[in-house]
Amino acid sequence: MPLLRLPNRRPRRIAMLSVHTSPLHQPGTGDAGGMNVYIVELARRLAEIDVEVEVFTRATSGGLPPAVELAPGVLVRHVDAGPYEGLNKEDLPAQLCAFTHGVMQAWAGHRPGYYDLVHSHYWLSGHVGWLAAERWGVPLVHAMHTMAKVKNAYLADGDTPEPPARVIGETQIVRAADRLIANTSGEADELVRFYDAEPGKVAVVHPGVNLDRFRPADGRAAARARLGLPEDALIPLFAGRIQPLKAPDILLRAVAELLERRPRLRQHLVVPIVGGPSGSGLAKPEGLQKLAGRLGIADVVRFHPPVGQDELADWFRAASVLVMPSYNESFGLVAIEAQAAGTPVVAAAVGGLPVAVRDGVSGMLIPGHDPASYADALLRFVDNPHLVEHMGRTAALHAEGFGWDSAAAATAEVYTAAMAERRLRLRSPHG
Repeated sequence: MPLLRLPNRRPRRIAMLSVHTSPLHQPGTGDAGGMNVYIVELARRLAEIDVEVEVFTRATSGGLPPAVELAPGVLVRHVDAGPYEGLNKEDLPAQLCAFTHGVMQAWAGHRPGYYDLVHSHYWLSGHVGWLAAERWGVPLVHAMHTMAKVKNAYLADGDTPEPPARVIGETQIVRAADRLIANTSGEADELVRFYDAEPGKVAVVHPGVNLDRFRPADGRAAARARLGLPEDALIPLFAGRIQPLKAPDILLRAVAELLERRPRLRQHLVVPIVGGPSGSGLAKPEGLQKLAGRLGIADVVRFHPPVGQDELADWFRAASVLVMPSYNESFGLVAIEAQAAGTPVVAAAVGGLPVAVRDGVSGMLIPGHDPASYADALLRFVDNPHLVEHMGRTAALHAEGFGWDSAAAATAEVYTAAMAERRLRLRSPHG
């Protein structure tokens, strides 16, 4: 008897897991970064196409409500797992059992089939997702965001390697997941090469950018006036978590090199560092300030704590160029956000940055991490005063191709395919 072919359908409701960082946290602080933005924007856009999302995350302070509505159709559930404060990301594997218990408690209060699918983010969430998906009989879709083997292959000097336990954990998740979402085709290749992922299980979905928030708006001069920045200065901006992987020190060394070549620039140069220490950067929270002093550029560098998304958009508009010298980036959302705001990007040619930045069109890609190469790139903006505006316009056009609506639609297609495949497998006499 032939199998009955049921029409494929999108999930009605998914459980999204983000163990170590909450979508409600301020990006740029602690472990909150691009992944937080990714989860918030993806969940909102999925809800707009009638896929309800419940995000499970660890409660990091007492007195938080059990659930918070982030947007219509998006609920954030706080799970008690371990002490609220003082837990580093490295301590969280010991709390996964407690976190899983909290997720199961929430599920137990619902009718069978309440969640159609589990979408986990980062390896810690993947382990909870693995168990939940098996228990609920639904597909597991996993997004790595970063991978231990890849990070260890491109480690910054003095940075701490990712532990073997994470490598083992990621390998298990790759085998268990019904689908793996990669930000770029390069990341998809890394999943296959480093983790033996089945190519047919890997789907490439580019992250998006909030084009309503990150846009040129009223221009560079107005943004500089609002932020108290000089109108005629060269402003190379670093925005993100301050840790060796992101390499903000490369920008400072490049600025020192730039001033050595062009001393007169000092009167027309401001270097904002917007962000807070994170990860291994917490070991030396004042390290970057001390480096600026040793390099003799403390007078041109301005350190600013992390800011909300609307103010961050103003920092992007105000900058002449965003500098991203990272040793690795799975995608680099900040690069797309800056370009959408009309600002070119100078970035390391690593990870997903060659997808995020069109070399010579929306910015410049630098092979390697030699500060002199970054100084060369900054000099091009000094010697060609019109380059900032010209590249800024093409950068904004380039970023328009990365809207969150298309990212959410593509993600929903991944969900639909995973659900259809599971149904067929269950109906097959050999399944």
